[in-house]
Amino acid sequence: MRKYFHHIPSFLNVRSLTGAVSSALMALMLVACDPVDEADRLIYVKPVSASRNVLIEDFTGQRCVNCPNATLEIERLMAQYGGDTIIAVGIHSGPFAKSVRGVPYSLYTAEGDEYFNYWKVESQPKGVVDRLGTSDYPSWSTIVRDELSKTAPLNMVLAPYYDAASRKLDVIVTIAGTDGRTQGKLQLWLVEDGIQAFQYMPDGSTNREYIHNHVFRSSINGTWGTDITIDEGASQEMHFEKTLDEAWVPENMWVVGFVYNDHGVCQATRNRLFAPNIP
Repeated sequence: MRKYFHHIPSFLNVRSLTGAVSSALMALMLVACDPVDEADRLIYVKPVSASRNVLIEDFTGQRCVNCPNATLEIERLMAQYGGDTIIAVGIHSGPFAKSVRGVPYSLYTAEGDEYFNYWKVESQPKGVVDRLGTSDYPSWSTIVRDELSKTAPLNMVLAPYYDAASRKLDVIVTIAGTDGRTQGKLQLWLVEDGIQAFQYMPDGSTNREYIHNHVFRSSINGTWGTDITIDEGASQEMHFEKTLDEAWVPENMWVVGFVYNDHGVCQATRNRLFAPNIP
């Protein structure tokens, strides 16, 4: 059997081949160790701007004959822009949330009255859109349009988890900064839909089968919320707890969350108790 051998020229023996490889590796290492300026190593990518949602705080009452007109305007805006873009909260407060003798009706809350007094509501219906001051419902459409033309400096996700046996609600809030530094308060509220209770109507009648939606029930983290600072590109996760009142129907409830400061509402969002919308 014939064996074949590759002929290695005398000028390229094994020792010289090994030396050549070593020299090449050394050259690569020297190139790889060249210092790179710190500014050239990382290129900052700004977070994508967040679309803004709009919060409408509707100060209402069951004895307020014109309040159903404000409710109709809210429903129109929600139909136009979407219920997750126009986030409405009906705050039953003030004299029209009580009987003529001053006895509170079932939808009234003391916290709602605190908000009512803070905003110096002089008549009802009256609303506060993105906490830019009180306004009448015919002007809400213009204010909403202007607010929606802006971007939000943060994104916020609410993840509510409810235990029916204990009626305990846990809410995980995740906030990500998208533009500069945002300082303010994080506010969490509980809101309920589908409550049947009487309502005075614009025609002077009393509708005893009126359905009240987005009714403010209670805050989760205090009347004025929790301090928060979030920087662009950073994120925070916070946990909150609340035990639901026996009179509330969890299946009809939402958690509403918003961040606000002296300039108004920075961003708002909501999520159902039984359908956490986690990306």
